[in-house]
Amino acid sequence: MTLDISKYPTLALADTPEELRTIPRDHLPELCDELRTYLLNTVSHSSGHFASGLGTVELTVALHYVYNTPFDHLVWDVGHQAYPHKILTGRREKMPTIRKKGGLHPFPWREESPYDVLSVGHSSTSISAALGMAICAEKEGKNRKVVSVIGDGAITAGMAFEAMNHAGDVKPDMLVILNDNEMSISENVGALNNHLAQLLSGNLYTTIREGGKKVLSGAPPIKELVRRAEEHLKGMVIPGTMFEELGFNYIGPIDGHDVEELVKTLKNMRNLKGPQFLHVMTKKGKGYAPAEKDPIGYHAVPKFDPSVHSLPKSKPASPTFSNVFGDWLCDMAEQDDKLLAITPAMREGSGMVRFSKAHPDKYFDVAIAEQHAVTLAAGMAIGEYNPVVAIYSTFLQRAYDQLIHDVAIMNLPVLFAIDRGGIVGADGQTHQGAFDLSYLRCIPNLVVMTPSDENECRQMLYTGHIHQGPAAVRYPRGGGMGVDIERDMHALPIGKGVQKRQGKRIALLNFGTLLPGALAAAEALDATVVDMRFAKPLDADLVAEMAKTHDCLVTIEENATAGGAGTGVIESLMTQGIIKPVLQIGLPDRFIPQGTQQELHAELQLDGEGIEAQVRTYLDKIGLSL
Repeated sequence: MTLDISKYPTLALADTPEELRTIPRDHLPELCDELRTYLLNTVSHSSGHFASGLGTVELTVALHYVYNTPFDHLVWDVGHQAYPHKILTGRREKMPTIRKKGGLHPFPWREESPYDVLSVGHSSTSISAALGMAICAEKEGKNRKVVSVIGDGAITAGMAFEAMNHAGDVKPDMLVILNDNEMSISENVGALNNHLAQLLSGNLYTTIREGGKKVLSGAPPIKELVRRAEEHLKGMVIPGTMFEELGFNYIGPIDGHDVEELVKTLKNMRNLKGPQFLHVMTKKGKGYAPAEKDPIGYHAVPKFDPSVHSLPKSKPASPTFSNVFGDWLCDMAEQDDKLLAITPAMREGSGMVRFSKAHPDKYFDVAIAEQHAVTLAAGMAIGEYNPVVAIYSTFLQRAYDQLIHDVAIMNLPVLFAIDRGGIVGADGQTHQGAFDLSYLRCIPNLVVMTPSDENECRQMLYTGHIHQGPAAVRYPRGGGMGVDIERDMHALPIGKGVQKRQGKRIALLNFGTLLPGALAAAEALDATVVDMRFAKPLDADLVAEMAKTHDCLVTIEENATAGGAGTGVIESLMTQGIIKPVLQIGLPDRFIPQGTQQELHAELQLDGEGIEAQVRTYLDKIGLSL
C-alpha cells in the first residue's frame, strides 16, 4: 500500500524512527493525527487489532522520538498496542498484510524487525524481559536504555509484580510505562499532574531527593521522617504508593495523548538512575468515536467501513463452539446451584457474556491470572462447589503446575472448558492450541475429551461436570459442524469411542473436529473410521480391535503429533503386545505461523484431500496396497 503523500505529508517523513527524530517537536501533533488516520484506513481494509493501537499513537511517537531505538530496547507487552510501532519502524507499506498468511506478524516478532526486541503473544512478560535486558545493559556499559510498555490489563498478572519486586531489589536503570486506559483515576490527568510529572522527573527534584539522602544518611530518625513526608506529599496527588513500595520511582499519571508533554517527561526520565515507573493515561480507541464508545467490540475487527460507524455483523452458519459452551453453562447453572464459572479475562472470547449477566454471583473474572484461576477453582472444589474454568488452550499452558499440583494430585472435580484447541488462525505461533493433548495426556486422574461436533461438545461438558474428578473438554475456535444440538444432557461412557464407518484394511482413529475430513478420506480409501472421543482414558479395547481387524492404523488429531493422542494409541498397542503400522496425522514439530484455519488445514494436509494423500504416501512406504 503506497502512502499518499498529499494525505499524509508528515507521516511520509517518518518511515523509520531515525527519520521521525528529525521532525521538529511542534510538528509531532500533526504526525500523530496522520498516524491515527493511517491506522484507521489500513486496519479497516485488512482487519486486525484496532482500539489498542489508536490509544498508543502519541506514546509510540514520543518513545521513538526520545529513545535511540533500536539500540535502546523498547519492549511491548503482548502487541495489540504495537501497530503504530510497526508503522513507524519501516513496515508501513506492509500493514495491509498483517495477520494474513505470509504477511506481517500480528505481534512484535524478532525475525521481522530489529525494532521488535521480544517476540510476544502472551501478556505480562515485558517487565521480566526488560529487567533481564537492563541487567545486561548495565554490564555492557554502553548506556543502552530499556523501556517496557505494559497495559493496565497485563499488569493484573502476578508475573508483572514478580518482575517489579525483583527490579526493586537489583535496581537497574529501566523504565516501566503503564499504559492505563481503564482505571478510574482519569480526573488526576491535566495541567496540574503534567506539571507534577515534569517536577518529579526533573533534575531539581532528583537532586534534592538524592542530596537529601546523602545529607541525612547519618541521621536515621530525620531521614525516615523526610521519607515519610515525601511519600505523604506524593500520595496526596498520585496513586503510586504500591509501585514505590516495590522499589520504583513513580511518576504520573500524565496525559497519554499530549505528545509534546510526553516527550518532555520521557526526556527527563531517560537519564534517571534506578527503576522508574511512568503512569500514562490513554483512551482505548482514541480518535475514532465508535471505538472510544465500544473499545471491547473494536479490540479486534474484521474489515469494515469507517464511515458507517458500526462493525459488520457476521453470523456463522452454525453456532461457534464458544457459543455452545456459553449456552451449556447457562443451562447447567439452572440445574446446578453449586456451579461456579471462572475466566482469566476472556469473557467475550469464551462465550460467557450471557452467563455473566444472568448469574453475576456465580461468575468470576480473575483478570490475566491463569495460575490463580486454576488454584481458585481448586479452592472452590474443596469448598464443595462445582467450578468450571473456561480457558484458551494456549493460556492453560501458563497454569500447568497448578493444574497438576492443585487439581489433579488431589483429584478435585474441576471442569476445564478448553477453547481454541488446534489451529486458531490469524494470531499465529503464540496462540495455536497445538500442545494441550500432549501436555494433558500425561497427567494422572485427568479425563480428556475431544468432541467431534457441537452436540458431542455439549454432552461432554455435562459428562465432565458431573464427573467426580478433574476433566477437560477441548474444542476448536469457530463454527460447529452444523449438527443438531440435543437440549437434553446425558453423560457419555467415559473412555469409550464409537465407530462411524465400516471399511477394509485401514482404520482411521479420529480425535476431535477433523472427523469430516477423516470420513471424506475414508470414502476414497474404503477405510474404517472411529471417533475415539477420549484422549484419556483411551479406549484400549477399541484400539486393539481395530489393530486386529485392519492392516494399518491412522491416528488423526489437530495437536502436535509429538506426545499427542496418536502417541497414546501407539503406547496402548505396545502395552498390549500388538505390533501394527501406525501413521500419526497431526501438527508437525514446528511452530505454525498465521493464516486462516482453512489455509493452514490445507497446507498441513489436515483436510480430506490431505489426509487421503498422507495415508496413500504412508501405504506406499510400508508396501501396503489397497
